[in-house]
Amino acid sequence: MSNFAFNNPAFQQQDPRNVATYPGAPQGAQGAQAASFQHGTMDAAANAQLEGMYAAPPAGAIETDRMSVEDTVWKTAGLFAILLVTAAVGWFLTLGGVAAPEQNPYDRFEPNLLPWIVGALGGFVLAMVISFTSRKKVRPALIFAYAAFEGLFIGGISAFFEAIWPGIVMQATLATVSVVGVTLALFASGKIRASKKATKIFMIAMVGYLVFSLLNLVLMWTGVLPQGQAFGLYSAEIMGIPLGLIIGVLVVIMAAYSLVLDFDQIQQGVRNGAPRKYGWLGAFGIMVTVVWLYVEILRIIAIVRGNN
Repeated sequence: MSNFAFNNPAFQQQDPRNVATYPGAPQGAQGAQAASFQHGTMDAAANAQLEGMYAAPPAGAIETDRMSVEDTVWKTAGLFAILLVTAAVGWFLTLGGVAAPEQNPYDRFEPNLLPWIVGALGGFVLAMVISFTSRKKVRPALIFAYAAFEGLFIGGISAFFEAIWPGIVMQATLATVSVVGVTLALFASGKIRASKKATKIFMIAMVGYLVFSLLNLVLMWTGVLPQGQAFGLYSAEIMGIPLGLIIGVLVVIMAAYSLVLDFDQIQQGVRNGAPRKYGWLGAFGIMVTVVWLYVEILRIIAIVRGNN
């Protein structure tokens, strides 16, 4: 924007014939022209700089070093890519290097449970380390390793279940994607939100479910439960309905609310301008919940199909 002071007639360029009779008049006119040209050049450069700033795309997470939804989505996608790669490895190792399981597993199928066990133990240990040390320092390398171990676990358990109940992996995958998609859509539309009361109920239910799961494992390992109950207490029936089906439905609801908590924490981090590195924790939380949801749905379908 040009200076309005130069619009005054006293500063306008005059006809050289009207000032030629004054000594030094041409030189003075040339000096005024030079000053006006220099000022106009500076204004043009400033305007061009402003236009460039307005035309430039908005600063992203990399430029601001702040957490954003888009950056967290990319981090989540990267972790799931690692999980899928190692899941394929776990699948092939479990099935002895073949892509498709035997259709008659009771006579010929001898699965390799090592990927399942290593993935479960490694993922559990890393999840504890990440959860309890993330307040002091965020370590993306540990989160990458967690995704890799979870992939081995998911690939191993999926291959094992697929060999016994063909098609179950596709069913569990579609159900998991559906629950995640519906939960995300409801959260984005504002239909569901995390609340203090619901979170307290969720935490109580989680503690109860963990105690039940540990008790079930102990009873199965010690041989207290009958051998015919493949899922332990989950295989017990209440009025003809498998206990695992009842608990499974409640756990799926819990996992869906856990997703709401994950989305809410990411939203709060973005709103509060949290450092960009905390996007890894948001991606880690989503992965933990989705893996938990998938395993629970896998077990529900296995219990239903086993009874049939």
